[in-house]
Amino acid sequence: MTEDSSKASNHLANERTFLAWVRTSVAIVVFGFAIGRFAIALRQLTALQGHPSKTTGLSVWMGIISILAGVVMVVAGLLRYRKTRTLLEQGKFEPAGFLVDLVTTLTALFGLALAGYLIYVEKSLH
Repeated sequence: MTEDSSKASNHLANERTFLAWVRTSVAIVVFGFAIGRFAIALRQLTALQGHPSKTTGLSVWMGIISILAGVVMVVAGLLRYRKTRTLLEQGKFEPAGFLVDLVTTLTALFGLALAGYLIYVEKSLH
């Protein structure tokens, strides 16, 4: 009975981890949508003020990249969930390793790109 409860506990932990991947992915998608939509709204506002702009700068592209990253992340989470489920059924476990490093690196690079873009926009306004 203890082995079955341990197995169930491990599978439930795997599901909770997958749900954390889903929540994070949804947040990244929504964040990307907000970035892109905000840029479009600013373009419309400046047009109403008589300063039409044909471009939204990099904001829309950064929003699109964020949305795509969220989609890739949820797929990666699903693949990780399925792999872990299979390993648990076999009585094995393998830490995520590379996937965790990849997500961390890409998130840090995207954050630096956003910060750099904001600094660029701020300096170009003065």
